[in-house]
Amino acid sequence: MRTMKGFFGSLPPGHRDRLRALGRDVTFEAGTRIFDEGRRADRFWVVHSGSVALDMHVPGRQPVVVETIGHGELLGWSWLFDPFSWHLGAEAVSPVRAHEYDAEAVRLLCREDSELGQALTLAVAGVISHRLQRARSRLLDVYGPYASPRSQL
Repeated sequence: MRTMKGFFGSLPPGHRDRLRALGRDVTFEAGTRIFDEGRRADRFWVVHSGSVALDMHVPGRQPVVVETIGHGELLGWSWLFDPFSWHLGAEAVSPVRAHEYDAEAVRLLCREDSELGQALTLAVAGVISHRLQRARSRLLDVYGPYASPRSQL
């Protein structure tokens, strides 16, 4: 979700403040594998600085980077939907500073405050829609009928 206001900017101020109170600052060195596709999604992050490559497993090939995200963007949405397993993988491209959130604590907050839950779910749905379009475009670039041999990893 690439906007000037970032992921938190898509939430009403009161909801944003309650959610931010649950987070903690974390860092990842460049090259750190943050999560892998198919593993348990028990947390998420909002990136403050640096960049993270989102990739997709392709059998018999190297993972395909489908998008690179940065400042203000949500890293991870699979924590919100059962079965709570990552749909993509993520690796720090550069040193990353982020705010990390425990998924269970946030889901509990959403159950306790249905307005916050709805606002957060809609914000995450916007991210999912954007990421789906980016993944589709990237995979067509790499594997589509007009893909150049150079773009195929």
